[in-house]
Amino acid sequence: MSMTNYPIYVVDDDPSVRRSIGFLLRTSGRNVQTFDNGTELLNHVDKLEPGCILMDVRMPGPDGIEVQEEIDRRGIRLPIVVMTGHGDIDLAVKAMKAGAVDFIEKPFDKPVVLAAIEEASRRLDDSGRRSVMREEARARLMPLTSREYEVLEGLVKGHPNKTIGYDLGISPRTVEIHRANLMAKLEVRNLSDLLRVAFSAGVGEE
Repeated sequence: MSMTNYPIYVVDDDPSVRRSIGFLLRTSGRNVQTFDNGTELLNHVDKLEPGCILMDVRMPGPDGIEVQEEIDRRGIRLPIVVMTGHGDIDLAVKAMKAGAVDFIEKPFDKPVVLAAIEEASRRLDDSGRRSVMREEARARLMPLTSREYEVLEGLVKGHPNKTIGYDLGISPRTVEIHRANLMAKLEVRNLSDLLRVAFSAGVGEE
């Protein structure tokens, strides 16, 4: 089965989001199945064909993180991309730590959604790709100073600048400077992209 033929399972309690994402993916040649909430997905997930899950992180009932953990507990290997609202970086961090392939922030552009889905599809296609990506990401982190790396570790934990500064014994303003420097070195434009590189490299893993 080629990458573009994997079905996409969209999970969101907002009907308008399900419609818009479903339309976007179907017009891109994808086979889409939608679920109203996490409970409905869990009721069917054991019988689903290999595919990718695109799931909202904030839902009534079990939220996206809880659904993700339950899918993992059952030993089902369906790559998950989580959708987060603005300001839900802490939830995105939890999702990535729990094994999500990627996260996208609402509102999002079509290319962003398709890129995340393609990455999830590659997980199904190529189990060796993750180790290659990890080595590439780690190489990108090589130019960071030890202090910049410590700031990055704080960001991966979901901590704000103030907390990172307190933990490292430096001012929040100094944290901002280190954060700007490491983003420049990694050539990323925002915190979301920064976290993707960090998670790919395994930053913060035990």
